[in-house]
Amino acid sequence: MTWIATPANGPHSSKPGTADRADQVSAPVTPLRVLIVEDEFLIALELENRLVDAGFDVVGIAATAGEAIATAGSERPDVAIMDIRLAGGRDGIDTAIELFAKFGIRSIFSSAHASDAETQKRATPASPVGWLQKPYSAHALIRLIKSI
Repeated sequence: MTWIATPANGPHSSKPGTADRADQVSAPVTPLRVLIVEDEFLIALELENRLVDAGFDVVGIAATAGEAIATAGSERPDVAIMDIRLAGGRDGIDTAIELFAKFGIRSIFSSAHASDAETQKRATPASPVGWLQKPYSAHALIRLIKSI
């Protein structure tokens, strides 16, 4: 019988297709990178704390569309938590559409208007991950992010 050393059948295996636990190396899990787009500072800080505690990597907090686009361009988050009403002239839906078009970054919308059909229709080009009705629990947000 010829033995071939593979991860499933290392040089210390007692039989074909098995490996000693010492031969098994698990790759480190990279946490999801999250951008928070929220113009209410205290809400943004609370979100950041909850997400970090849950093991996510918060790459930044943005209060305006311009800040969100710039941060997304430099940090390349996996997902954005997007408030619909933002400081400045543009709203979260326009911002999310641009994040998706330029960088392929999808958003989780958080809004008091999350159940409004017209708002959801307008956001369709952003390919949202989901919607959270304000106020929402940190548990609901974390569960939605983990579904990605």
